[in-house]
Amino acid sequence: MTLHCGLTFDFDAMSVWLGSYKSRNPSMISRGEFGAIAVPRILDLLKKHDLQATFCVPGHTALAYPDIVRRIDAEGHEIAHHGWVHENPADFSEAEERANLDRGLDALQRAAGVRPRGYRSPSWDFSTRTIGLLLEYGFTYDSSLMGADFTPYYARRDDTFDSLSPYHFGPNVDIVELPVTWLMDDFPHFEFVDNDTFGLSAPSKVQEIWQAEFDYAYENVPGGLYSITMHPQVIGRGHRLMMLERLILSFKQREDLRFTRMIDYADAWRSANPLAQWETSGAPQATTGCGRDTL
Repeated sequence: MTLHCGLTFDFDAMSVWLGSYKSRNPSMISRGEFGAIAVPRILDLLKKHDLQATFCVPGHTALAYPDIVRRIDAEGHEIAHHGWVHENPADFSEAEERANLDRGLDALQRAAGVRPRGYRSPSWDFSTRTIGLLLEYGFTYDSSLMGADFTPYYARRDDTFDSLSPYHFGPNVDIVELPVTWLMDDFPHFEFVDNDTFGLSAPSKVQEIWQAEFDYAYENVPGGLYSITMHPQVIGRGHRLMMLERLILSFKQREDLRFTRMIDYADAWRSANPLAQWETSGAPQATTGCGRDTL
């Protein structure tokens, strides 16, 4: 069975410094502007290799750079919802979390005329309400949780947990979870933020890790999804972009490999793994992947 590779880019621009880091320092905020320099480079690289990818875009970014967001869409890449201004949903009331979802949706509609079916939470943070809201808003997949590595599963709502009681798994719902991990994220490897993240790794180190994860998935998780989370303002530096191209060339040498947008994989996986065949509650189960002819 074919392994699928999802290249994803979180086009945060200034929003990550305003939202997650709550900075009002013009120098720190300006770091996000490099994302607008990097995205065209990334789009050119993808076009060179005839690949489609997924771009997760906060509403704040869409309004700041509508021309770039329109180009992403025009070149056939998926645009997923990535919050309003890279905020942590857990920091807000239910009404405020809804407002942030609405503002993100409205901005993407205004900038590029798109209504995403995929969601990635800023910094992969959730509130206890988030899954229920995503279901209500009609999202079909999420890519924020870490309950697996290369095998999707149906997300759950209403888990209950504390430090004294056994963990209670809530029911699965019709949102395909495409899991992530900080290991496969460029930000902690490469970025530098005072007293927070001390990256600045050599690309050779990250290439070794990402290649080895790919090799494992290729040999052991047929039909699975190998995905990388990248940020244009991080991966778009010249030496790192060259590393990404080396990885792409390495991946393309494998016969049973297919590059995919996240939405395409999620739709195919859902067809191969109907929710009705799952338990109504419980821990994540083993699942089948997407076969050679699914996508």
